[in-house]
Amino acid sequence: QVQLVESGGGLVQPGGSLNLSCAASGFAFSSMIMRWYRQAPGKERELAATITTTPTLTSYRDSVQGRFTISRDNAKNMLYLQMNDLTPEDTAVYYCKALRHNNWGQGTQVTVSS
Repeated sequence: QVQLVESGGGLVQPGGSLNLSCAASGFAFSSMIMRWYRQAPGKERELAATITTTPTLTSYRDSVQGRFTISRDNAKNMLYLQMNDLTPEDTAVYYCKALRHNNWGQGTQVTVSS
């Protein structure tokens, strides 16, 4: 079955960085468009970043463009999100998701606070 396990979250000061990871299994990861979503307290879940397969293209929501980088390692079935210059507005639970599957992982909490 489809499994997605996010990790790498934590507490970081404004301006800091985190690198999130997502271990995927149960589907053909290398041929799947993958996404990172996030959900802040009291807000709806929103799409943060997308990465395609071949060719590998990426896209970001405006508020993270230039600060976040989504990447993948198809050999390891891993998805990553490098987050730099974090702000309190980035505080959220971050989730990875395969485009064609409805499964969600448990998410990883990112808290940006001084």
